[in-house]
Amino acid sequence: MNRAAQGFQDLYGSPPEGVWAAPGRVNLIGEHTDYNDGFALPFALPQRTEVAAARRTDRELRLHSADVPSGVVTLDLTDLTPGGTPRGPAGWTAYPAGVAWALLEAGLPVGGADLYVRSDVPTGAGLSSSAALEVATAMALTELYGIPLPGAELATLARRAENAYVGVPCGVMDQMASACSSAGHALHLDTRTLEQRHIPFDCAASGLRLLVIDTRVKHDLADGAYAARRSSCHRAAAALGLPALRDLAYADLPEALSRLTDPIGRRRVRHIVTENERVLRVEAELRAGRLRAAGPLLTEGHASLRDDYEVSCPELDLAVATANAAGAYGARMTGGGFGGSALALIDAEAEAEVTRAVEGAFAAAGFTAPHVTRAVPAAGAARIL
Repeated sequence: MNRAAQGFQDLYGSPPEGVWAAPGRVNLIGEHTDYNDGFALPFALPQRTEVAAARRTDRELRLHSADVPSGVVTLDLTDLTPGGTPRGPAGWTAYPAGVAWALLEAGLPVGGADLYVRSDVPTGAGLSSSAALEVATAMALTELYGIPLPGAELATLARRAENAYVGVPCGVMDQMASACSSAGHALHLDTRTLEQRHIPFDCAASGLRLLVIDTRVKHDLADGAYAARRSSCHRAAAALGLPALRDLAYADLPEALSRLTDPIGRRRVRHIVTENERVLRVEAELRAGRLRAAGPLLTEGHASLRDDYEVSCPELDLAVATANAAGAYGARMTGGGFGGSALALIDAEAEAEVTRAVEGAFAAAGFTAPHVTRAVPAAGAARIL
């Protein structure tokens, strides 16, 4: 039996009605563009969060995670309020509770449920473990109550849960990648229109690997730094008379920067506009089968995130610099920043050498040993049992 289903039965005394799974994601390029109505190029990972679930006849939401020692947390659907879920070990319950709240707020007739969660998506690694939990929960609850939704709608409601209930002012890219990706492809996402294009991305066919280097530095996007950058971008867009920074053309960037008096705002604008351009350029290289040519754009994106957006950290910078020095075609941090993971595009035969170099550099710097794995584009969320 599926492990989540078995865990559900062991805990609740009867089998679940189904098991739903949603993946974590890596963002190849296009960081912090989603809340600026811009472009991103993520893809789903094989690592996923599974939610085994069954309906209840009352309004209780009972939540248990096999990965968190918080026992069963019972919430009343009629009492859900943003910021009102437990802190400490049970703080993870804010994500599924927020999803239930968002579904009810949208007028969808979901009811009580028992949920059992298992996940192999690393938390705090910049791989969207929260989005995976939200999307899997949203799919479980809507299908249990006979109201299955398209992936984009699930993603939008999951984002609403994280914004309004959990308190993280993220864009929609993470949830869209988890809900809508397809195996073997990167997902070009227009975060304004939610238009999607599935771009073939097969590193193995080109003799390449894409490594994920988890620095083991945990990050918390609810600590204010993320919100501060979002606010800075919105202030800059308003100062330029634009609906969003997405509306600033790359060719018009120098003139726009000359009109901004805030040096921090100028740096934030420069990152967003150049990052949108990098997404389009990387997509063009992938479509042409020139995967190696995308490498320098990854490194360029990291420099922009480090210097203009100021969301990197010493561990991420060391991972990127070491991978590049060891022969990577390009490398960059991925995710919101302040910790988490980096990517490195390398020749397949260089995997062991690059891994040793990064591990050695971390040891020499006195950092916690990183965890290095391959990233392979996987399918998006689905019912698996």
